[in-house]
Amino acid sequence: MRQQEHELARLGVQVAVVTFQAGRFVEAYIHETALSWPILIDDALRLYGAYGMGRGRLWDVLGPSAWWVYVKLMFRGRRPRMPTGRFDQLGGDVLIDPDGIVRLCYVGRGPAHRPAPEAILDVVRGFPKTGPMNGTTV
Repeated sequence: MRQQEHELARLGVQVAVVTFQAGRFVEAYIHETALSWPILIDDALRLYGAYGMGRGRLWDVLGPSAWWVYVKLMFRGRRPRMPTGRFDQLGGDVLIDPDGIVRLCYVGRGPAHRPAPEAILDVVRGFPKTGPMNGTTV
C-alpha cells in the first residue's frame, strides 16, 4: 500500500496500521519504513478477532510463499527479522467507508496473501460519492 500512498491521499483515504506488538518492534518498524501513518496497538487482539483474523497455518505463515515475500523485501533493502510473539497471527486489510460501513474485510492466510493495492483502490473508488472520504480507514 505504501506504493499507492499518494493515490490514497488524493482519494481522501486515511490509513492506520494495526499491530499487536509494541515497544521496540514498533519503533524499529517506523524507523525502517519511514512510516507516516498512525499505528494502533491491539495487544489484546480484540480488533483482530472482530475481523476474523485468528491464527494461521504454519505452511501459510512460514512456507515458501512467505519466504518469497521476505526475499522481495530484501531486494528492496529491508532486513526481515526473526518473528517474535505470535508469529502465526494473521493480518489483513479492512476498508470502512465514511458512513462506517465495512466495504472490504480481507483476512490473509499469511504474509504472502494480501489483496493487490489496485484491488483496494478499486473498492475505494466505488465508495458512494456523497462527500469527502475523510474518516475512511484502511
